Amino acid sequence: MPNEIPSFSHARVARDTRGVYTLQIENAKSINILSSAVIEGLTAAAQWIAGEEDARAVVLRGHGERAFVAGADIYEMSALDPASARRFICSLRALCDAVRAIPVPTIARIPGYCLGGGLELAAACDIRLGSELAQFGMPEVRVGIPSVIHAALLPKLIGPGATNWLLMTGETVDAEQALKWGFLQFKSQHAGLDQLVEKTLHAILASGARAVRSQKALLRYWEEASLADSMDRSVEAFAEAYATREPAEYMARFMSRGKSAS
Repeated sequence: MPNEIPSFSHARVARDTRGVYTLQIENAKSINILSSAVIEGLTAAAQWIAGEEDARAVVLRGHGERAFVAGADIYEMSALDPASARRFICSLRALCDAVRAIPVPTIARIPGYCLGGGLELAAACDIRLGSELAQFGMPEVRVGIPSVIHAALLPKLIGPGATNWLLMTGETVDAEQALKWGFLQFKSQHAGLDQLVEKTLHAILASGARAVRSQKALLRYWEEASLADSMDRSVEAFAEAYATREPAEYMARFMSRGKSAS
């Protein structure tokens, strides 16, 4: 039986019968602003989800439809000194790291603003799906600070040129541009965003649960390893899959569908 879902400050966790978890920001400022308290609650929730063996996928979302996350709390940041600034940004790093450490696919549901720390949080997810109304930006230089921590993921996600423009101008782009850059995997009409998320979930859930977890672990390993080490690890993962019944079960289903179609 799945564990009882605990309560988290500023975060609400839900789970359906398929093993799909939703991590939603709660009780933040109106457009899901990341204060220290919100960051702490979300981090605890993400770490708890990571330990749930029944999890098949996680949808990360803000409260309401105006924003995914519209950035970190500028009122809190305006009062920081070097020591407290380090603590604040390390806490945001811990949140993004906790999301990256979830061992199943994570989907960022982006209906509107996705700015600053919110864009970094989305970058920490495996898949990003957005509404046509979504807006993306890294405006930190506009308020006198550099974009840091998981902004370092952007060159591999969207290329160095697009990253340079985004981080050094502080300008925002629309969903179409984010799609062209590869930050978004797909976009939809605003009313169809949940359907788009569900379509992606359907594909994940149709696959082997252990295979998907293994694939995500390989993807993380490949990010830092050499090509030779990546191939060596892949061979081990392939062989380990056959220590379970999953390949036989899923291949039998596939072959059965082929016979019924002929």
